[in-house]
Amino acid sequence: MGGWSTARSGRPFEPPEWPVAAPVWSVEVRSVRSGRAGAEDAQVGTGDEERLAGGGGATARRWVLGVDSGGSGLRVALAPVRDADGPADSAPSVRTEQPYARTEYSGHTGSPPTEYSGHTGSPPAAAESLTTASRTPVRTGEQGIQAAHLLEQLLPMARELLDRAGADRPAALAIGAAGMATLGDELRAVLPGALERELGVRRLALAADAVTAYAGALGSRRGAVVAAGTGLIALGTDLVSWRRADGWGHLLGDCGGGAWIGRAGLEAAFRAYDGRDGGSEALRARAEVCFDGPLPELPGKLYPRSDRPAVLASFAPEVGRCASHDPVAAGILREAARNIAQAAAAVCPREADAAVGLTGGLFGMGEPLLVPLEEELERLIPGARPVPAAGDPLDGAVMIATALCIGGPLLPADGRLLSLPKSPDDQPN
Repeated sequence: MGGWSTARSGRPFEPPEWPVAAPVWSVEVRSVRSGRAGAEDAQVGTGDEERLAGGGGATARRWVLGVDSGGSGLRVALAPVRDADGPADSAPSVRTEQPYARTEYSGHTGSPPTEYSGHTGSPPAAAESLTTASRTPVRTGEQGIQAAHLLEQLLPMARELLDRAGADRPAALAIGAAGMATLGDELRAVLPGALERELGVRRLALAADAVTAYAGALGSRRGAVVAAGTGLIALGTDLVSWRRADGWGHLLGDCGGGAWIGRAGLEAAFRAYDGRDGGSEALRARAEVCFDGPLPELPGKLYPRSDRPAVLASFAPEVGRCASHDPVAAGILREAARNIAQAAAAVCPREADAAVGLTGGLFGMGEPLLVPLEEELERLIPGARPVPAAGDPLDGAVMIATALCIGGPLLPADGRLLSLPKSPDDQPN
């Protein structure tokens, strides 16, 4: 894969580093106009406490692993099993960063970097969480997401965390992966046996990253969550079944996501270069700086790459920076906000206590996107108001893994969005 250099640094181009502390907020909905109906799927909840807990409650110093796999790489958290009497719908936090804080994480080579993290407003056990991350996205092949490549990264990272915690094996593991619902067949076939063999995992949940994003933002409440980074997907539940909108990839959808915004910004740059209507000289200038050369050279640099969505998304922050003084850039973000709100409205259940959450690094763009988005949400889901969300997709993975151990509430299982390939009542503690 050929690379190119940025004008200022001379370093090979890297995909965008969305914040590790993904900005999250949620919206409480006092009234929702339209209802959604769906086929009833299996639901795992508080009634399954004995089965999920294996007949016993949480024991001291048991640890769970949460994994978040997406376009920007792989993140792993090891957290102590929290007390069963903790808040049922809050996700254990694994970071100390505040919303919209931009932080960087290092790549994984050899022994993964590890750090102890504190907690904010979460059970005390979360203060002892360990996290590590890799910048390398898990590859996708002809059979979908490549299980071997995920294991190649995950196993050394997990073992390093377990060694630091003095733990033999995780009590449970939950993986949230982008593309799990549509491209996760190989993961569902390979990971249960491989993780039991390599890490001793006996309680496992395999989820779409939208599900872990939902769990991280809203816990086990009914509502809707939009997860937006390089791509975009909306997921809603009435705690009986799921409803999904978008998440169809950068060629067919992900409307309003990072790659969508970046592509629209680059289209405006090319329109300005050509002298066509709808062009933006501001975005043209930023594109030539960001991609280190005249604009006509960009297609030859972009099209051969396998990480084109990430390359497109890397330009989204430039659209945000130009929005205050460039009407074309501002218009792109208004259209992105409209798409995001439409996705949320499409999946939000009609119950009056439903909530809407937004999670993902895209929302770190701040006011240029959030101001029109709040307006669109108010228009499409009247009565919405921002309130703090519990956490991000990595928090959600930890929450789901914890629920497998202590019999806490889980979200609906349906075999693709959230599958539980290991039955705890068939496995010893």
